[in-house]
Amino acid sequence: MAEHDGLPARQRAWSMAVIWVGLAMSVLDTSIANVALPTLAGELHATASESIWVINAYQLGMVMLLLPLAACSERVGYHRVYLAGMAAFALASLVCVFAPNLLVLALGRGLQGMGAAGIMGMNAGLLRRILPQRMMGKAFGANATLIGVMTAAAPTIASGILALGSWRWLFAVNAPFCLFALAAGPFVLPANDVERRPFDWVGAAMSASLFASLVVGADLISRDSNLALGAGLLAAAAVLAVVLVRGAWDQAAPLFPVDLLRIPIFGLSLATSTTSFCAQLMGAVTMPFLFQQGLHRSVLQTGLLMTPWPVGTAAASAVAGYLADKLSGALLNSAGLVVMAAGLFLLAAMPADVDNLGIVWRTALCGAGFGFFQSPNNRTMVLATPRARGGATGGAIATARVTGQSMGAVLVALLFGLLPIGEAGRISLALAGALSVAAAAVSSLRLKHSLPADQPRNLEAEAEAAAAAEG
Repeated sequence: MAEHDGLPARQRAWSMAVIWVGLAMSVLDTSIANVALPTLAGELHATASESIWVINAYQLGMVMLLLPLAACSERVGYHRVYLAGMAAFALASLVCVFAPNLLVLALGRGLQGMGAAGIMGMNAGLLRRILPQRMMGKAFGANATLIGVMTAAAPTIASGILALGSWRWLFAVNAPFCLFALAAGPFVLPANDVERRPFDWVGAAMSASLFASLVVGADLISRDSNLALGAGLLAAAAVLAVVLVRGAWDQAAPLFPVDLLRIPIFGLSLATSTTSFCAQLMGAVTMPFLFQQGLHRSVLQTGLLMTPWPVGTAAASAVAGYLADKLSGALLNSAGLVVMAAGLFLLAAMPADVDNLGIVWRTALCGAGFGFFQSPNNRTMVLATPRARGGATGGAIATARVTGQSMGAVLVALLFGLLPIGEAGRISLALAGALSVAAAAVSSLRLKHSLPADQPRNLEAEAEAAAAAEG
């Protein structure tokens, strides 16, 4: 087998099945937990604000461990970290199923997030070994389509589970996913060459503290619950970021991946991703409030009116993944982000008497634009870095996504705290549109660095040449 030609077809199919099962489980588990928050709050005798920790704990556990586990995977193997993450996710799901109160449920969700860091952070490195480069765009398109389908289906699945039984079944549904991945994964997931470098335990602790401070500090400020503590945590995060960057600057393969950020096409792609996910989350959080309280739609109508976004993303991602193997990723990204921006601006400018069809096509436009951004951008980031840094690449991609979404949530919360819901919702959507335009502008800067996707290994050779120059 040639080094860059991926796995044999049969093993490739089984490996992709394991990857997709883990991806589907992660998306479904996150989405159905969001839908079930009111039920969880009622049955566990918690307030609405307390129940938010079912979401926050998951996000916190994941973002704290993404970079440390990425660094660990380059020393022990991507497949081992992936399977350990799956085992932790399975154990955490069991904790959630039998949780007697909200505190235990939140702790279980935090452990789930840690497991998800091992699952999601390894996808990029594993895909690069499973598939030949000519199929990478299609693979990321398929991933994004799966995410869109599961996101769209989650409300229906959650409603069906809650209608038929206890909320505990929301977490028990993970069992078949975990069992399949843990049974098949050891036999079909590819191994990678491991580095014999000592693990940076101090850097790992600082990285976890940095992102924990960022998420918790942003949450405190967004809820106006303790501004002084929130500001202090954000300041601590800034200091830790400076210390980590300075410490990693001269290292060949640091835990905090400064070496990858110095690759122009990767750094620009990561900035595009962070800004785009900030805009996407702002739209996703704002629409329910605007539809229900500003446009007076029911809860059921709101769910149906939001569905065109993930459906549009799923449909567009499949097309974008195919095109990403043939056209410039920067061009596809910029075009998609402009389309998403147009949809967000049109949502912000909707008249008060807009009909449901008028909302649907605007929402679908946002989703289609986001779909054209996501697949090509991920392909570019994965192929822009040296193969030996696949773990760090995956960790950085996932960290950019979570960080962008966290900042989007903070911006929405601040606007809702300062302005009436209707006005805040429209301003939030307009700001999300402006961020999409900014992301498109950053993406376009990559055009001078991008090479035609149908010339095999061009991006990879560029990345390895850049790494050699640094070394």
